Amino acid sequence: MRSPRRIVTGHNAAGKSVVAIDTMMKPAIEKPELGVAFFEVWNTAGSPVSVDNGQDPTNRKLQIEPPRQGSIIRFVDFGPKRPDAPAMTRELAQAAFAMVGSAHASTWKPDSPHPMMHRTESIDYGIVVFGEITLVLDDGSETHLQAGDVVVQRGTDHAWENRSPTNPARMAFILLDGAFSPDVRKLIEKA
Repeated sequence: MRSPRRIVTGHNAAGKSVVAIDTMMKPAIEKPELGVAFFEVWNTAGSPVSVDNGQDPTNRKLQIEPPRQGSIIRFVDFGPKRPDAPAMTRELAQAAFAMVGSAHASTWKPDSPHPMMHRTESIDYGIVVFGEITLVLDDGSETHLQAGDVVVQRGTDHAWENRSPTNPARMAFILLDGAFSPDVRKLIEKA
């Protein structure tokens, strides 16, 4: 599978537009045993965003959610479902979330429909680039997605699963920091 290519523009000393970065991306984290690879494209902190010629902000410790008042764009590759993969347990799921800097995002409970259930206080746009993937929600519902489908994730408890025995899937995620409204926060605490 081809790695994503990242092109970042900037300005030269004369104020002209230039390509500052042009590279094939390497995974920020790649865990074949879990069937995932994260490619961090860019992130911002604060709002309004500083439009500058600064350093590459992806040279930081990975975390699932965006910085405060910030954003993230990333690709996540989901490998095919492997028959020899270890059974996902609560401990493995929490270790996986800790590995990506967000152990607190795991929402696994004994009655969860999937061990990788998680939630972030953000608005996430998930775009299926290629392959097929299943969105699992905590009410037990599942939605099958194909290339070109888009999910607008509004802070809901969810998991992703590639159920293909042979084909990988890639999703592009754009995450925007958010804050739960008081009524949604009450509903989440009640659940």
